[in-house]
Amino acid sequence: MELIDLELVTAVAETGSITHGAARARLSLPAASGRIRALERALGVTLFDRGRRGVTLTPAGQLLLRHARAVGRSVDRLRVELGEYTQGHGATVRVQANTAATASVVPAVAVSFLTAHPAARIDLEERPSHRIVAAVAEHRADLGIVADSVDLGQLHTRVLRPDPVVVVTVPDDPLTRNPTVAFADVVGRAFVGLNRSDPLQEHVESHARPLGTRPTYRVRLPGIDIACRAVAAGIGIAVLPRHSIQSWLAAGTLAAVPLTDPWADRRLVVCYTDDRDLSETARALRDHLSR
Repeated sequence: MELIDLELVTAVAETGSITHGAARARLSLPAASGRIRALERALGVTLFDRGRRGVTLTPAGQLLLRHARAVGRSVDRLRVELGEYTQGHGATVRVQANTAATASVVPAVAVSFLTAHPAARIDLEERPSHRIVAAVAEHRADLGIVADSVDLGQLHTRVLRPDPVVVVTVPDDPLTRNPTVAFADVVGRAFVGLNRSDPLQEHVESHARPLGTRPTYRVRLPGIDIACRAVAAGIGIAVLPRHSIQSWLAAGTLAAVPLTDPWADRRLVVCYTDDRDLSETARALRDHLSR
């Protein structure tokens, strides 16, 4: 099986015609038909059902098409990365990170890494942890930075640091007299939240639903720092990653109360599929993150 065979199968499947697929793959019709027959013989399966109105994929053909498209994406990415090397840019590492990571870990690490690797690039996106896991598993991202409370499947991981989420409030709140608190005991309070689309907000609200309720938000704000300003002003409490609010705690402006809920006791990890799937630059960034 050659790369041109996979390109041909994809072209025929997408056009519904061997004639049109052959043209897209830049092959003559006899050559394309011969390649498809040879591929079917080699695999021992029928890939296409032939009819008067064109061809349709068999179940075996659908399976091959999924793999052919995955190979095609990898080849396209290889061409892009090789082009970047020839232009002196180095490889681009696709990274997806959750809110806590983008607010605390990633900015400083990205700067120090790019300083040490002047030819490298980082393509960073913020996503909820469960969506990041899917993107890494499907090779749409090279590295993911997520909370280990999410189901990581078969992905490999390296621990970056503890990343608990805590109840954030003003220092004179009676709540601060408690060493810990359960989310169920504070969910009825007025909350300062993040935007509805924020990954951390999705995480918190997903754990409110089993309690049969949802937090009441006096305001939703577009970032952790501005949410802390609102909490400091007495507008409400918030549930935020402790490491992301460290400067507020150190200044004595806010206080944090640990949550007893298991989902709040998280660690931040970098996840990836396998060493063999990572470029040299991606491996270097992974190692830099986990130092």
